Amino acid sequence: MEVVASAPGKVLIAGGYLVLERPNAGLVLSTTARFYAVVRPLRDSLPADSWTWAWTDVKVTSPQLSRVATYKLSLNKTTLQLTSSRESTNPFVEQAIQFSVAAAKATIIDKERKDVVDKLLLQGLNITIIGHNDFYSYRKQIEARGLPLTPEVLLSLPPFSSITFNSEVANGTMTGEKCKPEVAKTGLGSSAAMTTSVVAALLHYLGAVNLSCSGQSSGDNASGRELDLVHAIAQSAHCLAQGKIGSGFDVSAAVYGSQRYVRFSPEILSSAQAIGGTVLPDVVSDVLTQRWDHENKQFSLPPLMTLLLGEPGTGGSSTPSMVGSVKRWLKSDPEKSRDTWSKLAIANSTLENQLRILKGLSENHHEAYESMVRSCSRLTYGKWAEVATNQHQELIIRSLLAARDACLEIRLHMREMGIAAGVPD
Repeated sequence: MEVVASAPGKVLIAGGYLVLERPNAGLVLSTTARFYAVVRPLRDSLPADSWTWAWTDVKVTSPQLSRVATYKLSLNKTTLQLTSSRESTNPFVEQAIQFSVAAAKATIIDKERKDVVDKLLLQGLNITIIGHNDFYSYRKQIEARGLPLTPEVLLSLPPFSSITFNSEVANGTMTGEKCKPEVAKTGLGSSAAMTTSVVAALLHYLGAVNLSCSGQSSGDNASGRELDLVHAIAQSAHCLAQGKIGSGFDVSAAVYGSQRYVRFSPEILSSAQAIGGTVLPDVVSDVLTQRWDHENKQFSLPPLMTLLLGEPGTGGSSTPSMVGSVKRWLKSDPEKSRDTWSKLAIANSTLENQLRILKGLSENHHEAYESMVRSCSRLTYGKWAEVATNQHQELIIRSLLAARDACLEIRLHMREMGIAAGVPD
């Protein structure tokens, strides 16, 4: 048996940093770029004495990194013990494996299904992980080949190309923390998408969820309960690997897709963070019994609008480091920071409202909407108002301009915050 699961990356178009605090919302779009996890057995048959084994084998292959990590997995504690070089490991993958196996053991209570899980684990887990090229920077490879930095050249690269490593450490915060990750990334939430794909693949492989689909996304057929299980386990694994309880919007987008997101209460994952000597299955059981209070309401851009992303060329940044710097700034200058925070929240809300208005206008006045958007796409914003010839068209133009102004306002305050906190904006 072989299972393949994928999860998308994310782009937070509004709500940066504010989404860390409830009840601030973030507008999150899932991307076409996805991570894929493939799970298959390491061995096809088992010796007669396999039922006495206390450990099984796990192999994780990352072709794009040219890395292979091997482990022993405790069948009782569901913890991993590394048997290969530490350089080949990834904490997000390790936590995803441990939490997923523990979740399968905690949620499957039928004896026959438990026996199936035990057999699958005894056969060993052979996991392969690959990510779309858009998650990574290929600037250095392209420049080394003397080619121009254009979308066409990027598209000419083979799918799932080998990844560039950052060769130097760059300090991008006031405290001199490490800013660049080991791998040159583009900020699409690779760790969250990777973690979620591994969790989804393992939970399906072990029978804890059924994410089967027939040419459609798993979200179309999977029940809410099953996706909620994937979400809870992926959030737990991701936060523990990251070392901090973040807002979780990236994992939520990887599970549920584009959405208006309000974070969960951090206390929900207190047991996962304080794992210490606690047995992992007990931690997972506690996480699954918590009342997850996040909000994820469906959201999408209005029709005929496409999100285009550009690479800044810095080789990526460390989200936990930047978040830490912003939090320190909030504490060090509460009056100024809260003023910026408040203005940013208003601009975020304005953008959300205008995008919803535009979506409504596209549904109620489709021809006028399509005509105005196509006309405006060929003009500078200063000439948009000139193309409207009736009331409905004027409403559409007004909302387009208001959405543009909100984006500029968000950009202004994000830049102010970045300068004050000493983080890249």
